[in-house]
Amino acid sequence: MEAEIIGIDHGNAAVKTRNASFPNGITEYDFEPYTKQNMLEYGGKFYVCGSGRLPLLKDKTINDSFYLLTLAAIAKELDHRACGNKVDIILAAGLPLTGFGLHKGAFRKYLLRGKTEHFLFESREYEITIRDVLLYPQGYAAILSNMRLIAGEPSVILCDIGGWTVDVMRLDNGIPDAGTCRSLELGMIRCFDEIAEQVRRNTGKSLTPAQIETVLKGESCSIDGAAKAMIQEQGRRYALKLLSAISESGFDPTAMPAIFLGGGAGLMKRHIAPEDGLCRIIIMDSVTANAIGYEYAAQTALKRTAP
Repeated sequence: MEAEIIGIDHGNAAVKTRNASFPNGITEYDFEPYTKQNMLEYGGKFYVCGSGRLPLLKDKTINDSFYLLTLAAIAKELDHRACGNKVDIILAAGLPLTGFGLHKGAFRKYLLRGKTEHFLFESREYEITIRDVLLYPQGYAAILSNMRLIAGEPSVILCDIGGWTVDVMRLDNGIPDAGTCRSLELGMIRCFDEIAEQVRRNTGKSLTPAQIETVLKGESCSIDGAAKAMIQEQGRRYALKLLSAISESGFDPTAMPAIFLGGGAGLMKRHIAPEDGLCRIIIMDSVTANAIGYEYAAQTALKRTAP
């Protein structure tokens, strides 16, 4: 049986595959829950995936939450591809480049358990075997299949805005300079929390992250004009704060192009202004860019080793 290559981005806010994205919350039930939507049945227990989000886990191998979310993500992707429910998998995933070598072995072992897994997702049976796990640097993997975007540029800043961290590195002639990598705790969770606090202080209203994200995207929702204006103002302040942190980390976005990707890339697109004097901005605002990049990297590596 030929293995299906599936890329998964295990984010601090959401889990993404090529064709699916859902919040990384997971709730365990001893008995069948109220809904079959996003319901995983595994090991005699029931889990609803995608409700809320997990508390920040700097070590994602500390419990089984991300493994269970991996099974749910695989099921969603297999269903989208219509390739059956009895499948061998080559899993392509990623880690921040700042701790890639340190955490690579443990994360690979966590995902590669060496057994065939039987589970139900949304009442459909699955039998999957993860044959191998290939790990790549997040952020950089996303640009591998989009090198045309930086063709002719000798140096580029790559900024991956995730849920909790913003991972920044410099690419020289398309190759990451590992010594420049920085991980800033300025991700979208921090952004939403700060905006929610400002709105609460000034208006007395308690907004959810989903409401804040909707307004930042410029989409309509039933929030009054004053609160919407405050959210947009705070979004602009976050963009400036991030640009300042990038500069303080030794990168100069006024001197070289900067690529923004990840969940916060869309916010940067809407809140960067010409007066910021940036050299050139490239926005990759697909939330699945890393997952697609992992698959591309894995397919390329496997082609090279094929007999």
